[in-house]
Amino acid sequence: NKTGKHIANKFANNYYDQLSVGIDFTARDIQENLKKCQHPWEKSKAFDGSAPIGEFVNKIEFDNIQDINFKLSINDEIRQSGNTKNMLFPINKIISYISTYITLKKGDIIFTGTPCGVGKVNTGDILKGYIEDRKLLELKVK
Repeated sequence: NKTGKHIANKFANNYYDQLSVGIDFTARDIQENLKKCQHPWEKSKAFDGSAPIGEFVNKIEFDNIQDINFKLSINDEIRQSGNTKNMLFPINKIISYISTYITLKKGDIIFTGTPCGVGKVNTGDILKGYIEDRKLLELKVK
């Protein structure tokens, strides 16, 4: 929600006010070809529609940012489920770390990681993303 560079961990919570869920798609066929050629993978991650993001929720709606349940269902079957307390690094530390290399600006979005359950999606699949029991994202794979 504001610009920052070299943000101290203890002040990182002042640089965001909303959370959501998103899906970080990977084109595995392209990724495999790039890996074989020892090329960077960005082409397999940065394509149209590769990172849909749900509705945002104000962080004050949560008692503890580091204890939030989130999940992804595919065709109403839970495929991924996690909690922010199980992240390798706390959200504020991620913001602090990134800001040592990149100036963070209002509107920037940070994907913080993926719980287990990564898998293939198919045309026609309905994906839904939740924080706690609140659905923030729904899409149909085309």
